[in-house]
Amino acid sequence: MLYHLLSWIEQVYNPPGFGVVKYLTFRAAMAAITALFISFIIGGKVITMLKNKGIVTTYREGSPEKHKLKAGTPMMGGIIVIAAILIPTLLWGDLTNTYVQMIILVTGGLGIVGFMDDYLKIVKKKKEGLIGWYKIIGQVTIGLILGTVLYTMPELESIGANTVTTVPFVKNMEFDFGIFYIPLVIFIITATSNAVNLTDGLDGLAIGTSGIVAMTLGIIVYISGNVEFSSYLNIIYLRGNGELVVFCIALVGASLGFLWYNSYPAQIFMGDTGSLALGGAIGALTVMAKKELILPILGGIFFMETVSVIVQRLYFKYTKKRYGEGRRVFKMAPIHHHFELLGWAEPKIVTRFYILAILMMILSLTTFKVR
Repeated sequence: MLYHLLSWIEQVYNPPGFGVVKYLTFRAAMAAITALFISFIIGGKVITMLKNKGIVTTYREGSPEKHKLKAGTPMMGGIIVIAAILIPTLLWGDLTNTYVQMIILVTGGLGIVGFMDDYLKIVKKKKEGLIGWYKIIGQVTIGLILGTVLYTMPELESIGANTVTTVPFVKNMEFDFGIFYIPLVIFIITATSNAVNLTDGLDGLAIGTSGIVAMTLGIIVYISGNVEFSSYLNIIYLRGNGELVVFCIALVGASLGFLWYNSYPAQIFMGDTGSLALGGAIGALTVMAKKELILPILGGIFFMETVSVIVQRLYFKYTKKRYGEGRRVFKMAPIHHHFELLGWAEPKIVTRFYILAILMMILSLTTFKVR
């Protein structure tokens, strides 16, 4: 909105200095600053409000014993994250851009699904929160809308890129998902939102790794939306895709702002409200940038956390059927709890996962040139 207003003023009155608003780098920087400002302004107030209303976490059976100390910490801090992402995007983004409209829909939509889950668990005291199938219906619906829009998007249809993706590490090769494209988008949105949710188990872990992934995606969408850079790196040029930089850098700013309160020892947890929204946004960004196949690398931390849960459950069921008692591969899943039970301090686990996330960020960016 602010972008459109300033653009109108620049076109009509042409005051000096207003032309800078048309530059993506300027608007992305302003989005990051705005996101940080919003986080710092509302963060403390939201924490106090949630405490006063008794919206706090309780100890979950099956969690590490030391997590009993976290009981009483305010939950639903994802409100801060979503506000710090969407408000700067609305202010500094081009709201006529289809990509921007879709990323706002995905983030806001999954934020609502997560909010309903948190509300039922914490406020209404329903142990399971939102019924699993209802949550899946919400995720599938959001994925279906995004997939349908991209499948029928004229800008993509004109270059034959509606259902294709770039193949990492392979030069001049694209893969066409064809009729399976929309189901793929649904799967990615559902999988990534749940994966970030699983990762959100230690102070600062999910939000920090999300910020690192968002920074990488900001670089990727900027390249994809720039005709010269995309041509040089021999990837699909996606007109208008660069506008997603504003959202990505707002997400980075929001991550840093929330980390101020969520770092160890956490003053607030984001809950499903934040984790589902962040995961869905990351999945949607990879889909819209036509980089779906690098998701297991770029989101390597989320992928590792999810795989650890799947392996643990499958092995437990297999051994229970075969030997009469369930056995475990890890001391506890997701895998960050395994390291906790090995005696690693929580800040050490989080820091090392950050390091892994940065390494995966570098590896993801090398896929553009190592082809």
